Amino acid sequence: MKKLAIASALLSTLAITGTANAYQAEVGASAGMIDPDHGSTAGTYGVDGTFYFKPVQTRNAPLAEAAYLDRASNVNAQYQYSKVDDAKIHNYGVGVEYFVPNSDFYLSGNVGRQDVKVKHDGKDDTTLYSAEVGYMPAPGFLVAVGAKGYDNDRKDGVDPTIRAKYVTTLSNGKDLNLEAGAAFGDLDEYNLVADYYIDKSFSVGADYYSNDLTDNQEFGINARKFFTPQVSLEGRLGFGDVGNNDYTSFGLAGKYRF
Repeated sequence: MKKLAIASALLSTLAITGTANAYQAEVGASAGMIDPDHGSTAGTYGVDGTFYFKPVQTRNAPLAEAAYLDRASNVNAQYQYSKVDDAKIHNYGVGVEYFVPNSDFYLSGNVGRQDVKVKHDGKDDTTLYSAEVGYMPAPGFLVAVGAKGYDNDRKDGVDPTIRAKYVTTLSNGKDLNLEAGAAFGDLDEYNLVADYYIDKSFSVGADYYSNDLTDNQEFGINARKFFTPQVSLEGRLGFGDVGNNDYTSFGLAGKYRF
């Protein structure tokens, strides 16, 4: 059950009309539930925020991808709380993304902490960190390599990573986002993401995640709708397993830009 608690927290931490509405910050709140076949239903709650160094121009981009397509450098932070059976999990994190001006290079870094307290079993505190260097060979296309690691009282490790992201407009005028990433070594994890934009304000998508360290894999479907250029709501339904314990996850997230 401790594996399920840690995997659940990682997953949790583990989410337009073509106008010129600009924004410089985005804040959000989320809530979710994980319902395993064996064990109690778990709840998760979180808040997050992003501040951009300069106003983001939405132009004619899908609203969900406006900051990425505008190459908007930013700092961000998030907090997530989860409770799984006798385990209480707190996740904290801060990060930075920097698109180097007048070039196609990209840099990012993140550092976080996960505090897991299990009744009658003590606590397990882990520091998480990652860094990337990327390049954009074409508009909307990013390839990045880096490393991610963890450190706690029992062990530590650092593994190489690679990921790619591509946002493009199809021949029918609709937009598509494709993402893929992997980490090698002890983590041995990978993920796939695809989002199809029915219009600039509404997308539907699917994702897949696998991690050998936590013996966890999950498939999910999601949708996100911007009711105004500033306000959006996102929902996700996931189906996964940790070890031999299958589970279903549900999540909702609201965001506001200003």
